[in-house]
Amino acid sequence: MRERVIMHIDMNAFYASVAQHLDPSLRNRPVAVAGDPERRSGIILAKSREAKACGVKTAEAIWQAKQKCRDLIVMPPDYAAYKRYSTLARLIHYEYTNQVEPFGLDVSWIDVTGSMHLFGESPMLIAQEISERVKKELGLTVSVGVSWNKVFAKLGSDTDPGDGIIAITKGNYKDVAWPMPASEMIYVGPATTRKLQSAGYMTIGDLAHAGDYFLDKRFGKIGRMLRAFARGEDQTPVRVMDPAKADVDYVVKGIGNGLTAPRDLVCEADVKALVWLLSESVSQRLRESHLRCRTISVGIRRAVDLTGYSRQTTLRVPTCLTTDVANIAMELIRTSQPLDEEHAIRAIHVRTTNLSSMLEPTQHDLFGDVEKVSKLEKLDLVIDKLRRRFGNKCVHRAVELTDEVMSGLDIKRDKTVHPVGFLR
Repeated sequence: MRERVIMHIDMNAFYASVAQHLDPSLRNRPVAVAGDPERRSGIILAKSREAKACGVKTAEAIWQAKQKCRDLIVMPPDYAAYKRYSTLARLIHYEYTNQVEPFGLDVSWIDVTGSMHLFGESPMLIAQEISERVKKELGLTVSVGVSWNKVFAKLGSDTDPGDGIIAITKGNYKDVAWPMPASEMIYVGPATTRKLQSAGYMTIGDLAHAGDYFLDKRFGKIGRMLRAFARGEDQTPVRVMDPAKADVDYVVKGIGNGLTAPRDLVCEADVKALVWLLSESVSQRLRESHLRCRTISVGIRRAVDLTGYSRQTTLRVPTCLTTDVANIAMELIRTSQPLDEEHAIRAIHVRTTNLSSMLEPTQHDLFGDVEKVSKLEKLDLVIDKLRRRFGNKCVHRAVELTDEVMSGLDIKRDKTVHPVGFLR
C-alpha cells in the first residue's frame, strides 16, 4: 500500500488575523482579540504577530498585555466572521481531497494520499500551493505540517508557528521529532508531562522507548497509546468531509454551555438566572440535533479561590425539555452548597450527556404525565422556531429577566463552542 500523506494546516493567529484582514487599518499593528472586561471575561484570546513580538500572551489579562504593549489594540471576538473564514478555508482544502477533518475553527487535517497524482506527486508542492491560495484568497497565513500520520503532521505545523511548511518523514522523524520535549505532542498535557519528567522521560524519543510496566502503572491504557504516537505508529484516519457543511459528521456525545458571570452570584435568584440562560441554550441545541439526554451535570467555579467541582445525575426517562434541564441543574447546585455571599459563585457550566435520538421510542414512567411532557416539548419546539426566525432573544422566560446584564446576553449565539477530540 502507498504510504499516507497527511497535512495539518493551522491558520496563524487566526482571530487576530481575521480582524486585521477585515480592517486594513489594523494591519502591521499589535492587535489582540479579547473578551469584555466589564463582564469579567477580559483575557487575551488571540494576538497578532506584532503583539506577540511585544510579549503579549494568550490567556493573560488585558491590563497585563497593555503593560507590555502600550499601543495594543484590543478587539472584541467576532465568531460569525471566524466561522465564515473557517468554512472558506475548508472549501479550499476540499479541492485537493475529500478527506478534510477539522480540529477546531482554524485547524484541519487533510489526507492527499489518493489525490497526489492529480497535483504533481509532491507533498511539499501541494502544501505550498494550499498555503499560497489561503494567503491570496483569504488574506491569512498558515503553518503546514506534512507526515505519514496525524500526530507527526500536527507536530510539524506546531514547530513553525509562522508561514512555514515542515515535513516529518520516516527518514527524519528520529532527528526532528524525537529531540522535542514530550509536552509538544498531542495528549501530553501538564499532568502527563510531570509524570514523565519525574521518571526521567523528557523528550518524545524518551517516551518512544518507555517500557510497558512504567506506562501501564502510571498511565493505564493511554500510556501505550502515547508511546505509539511517539513512534509514529498512529493509524487514525482523516475523516471524509461533507462539503455542504464544510465539516465532517461527528458522533455527538455531549452538549453543554458555560459562562463566567458578569458579577459574583451571591443568592439563589442570581444563580437561577444564569442556570436558566445556559439551560435554554443547551436544550435548544439538543432539540436542533434531534436528541434527548439522560444525564445532566453542572460545573461550578467558586469566586473566593477559583476552585471548582462538578455534580451530575442520571434520569430514568430521557428529556430535551428546557424546564427539566434547568430545574435539575438548579437542584444539583442547591444540594451541593449554600447559595449566599459567603459561597459566591463565579462561573457555571451546564452539560447534557448520555444522549439518544428523539426518533427512538421512549419508555415513560408508569405514573408520569405523558400528555404534559408532549405538550411541553411541542411548546419548546415552537419557541425554537421563533428564535430561528427572529433571533434567540425574541422570547424570554421571566426568570431570565431578573438580571439586567445577563438577560442581554445571547449565550447560544455568542458563547457556543464545538470542541473536537482527537480520539472522538
